[in-house]
Amino acid sequence: MSPYTIIFIGPQGSGKGTQIERLDAALRVRHPTDRIVTLQTGRLFRALAHKQVNYTERHVSETIDTGILQPHFLTVVLWGEVLVSQLDPTSHLLIDGVPRTLEQAHLLDEAFRFYNRGTLTIVNLVASDDVVRERMQGRARPDDTPEAIEERLRAYHTDTVPVLDFYRARPDTVVLDIDGTKSVEEIHDAILEGIGSSRKQ
Repeated sequence: MSPYTIIFIGPQGSGKGTQIERLDAALRVRHPTDRIVTLQTGRLFRALAHKQVNYTERHVSETIDTGILQPHFLTVVLWGEVLVSQLDPTSHLLIDGVPRTLEQAHLLDEAFRFYNRGTLTIVNLVASDDVVRERMQGRARPDDTPEAIEERLRAYHTDTVPVLDFYRARPDTVVLDIDGTKSVEEIHDAILEGIGSSRKQ
């Protein structure tokens, strides 16, 4: 069986982090001998900001709460380090937080070709702006200020929605539109059903 390459897309607050962790756990049960690499860009940036030793870490710490996307080069460096150190053509790959722009999508394609990745599966978690606002306000994270929330929503609609259109137009990519307003368990079940069906296409 060819390995999974699954990218989670959706606005912040749509549940991507929760669902990628649940899928990771489910795949480890189903494929106990397989290697699974999980790449979560937001988690990588928060870990970097927590260190605050050098200029890069301090600057990320100062700007991470604003909602403005971090520099493109730094995003590429962080997920590139994960791929270089952990990925091979036989590993399952789960991604959250990249690509957020078309430029990142094209760079990721280069990586997929290098690692001989086959068909992509996009899990698109659909949730309205009002639902996303309510969820992020309820998380009580320091970076979830009203201004930061609105900036993230603006960036999602401006920069990331075109990425979905890019993937929908590709013959080697399956886009699963999942209702992100349902319960965590219902969303998880829909994802498992969707990735199972995509293998039969």
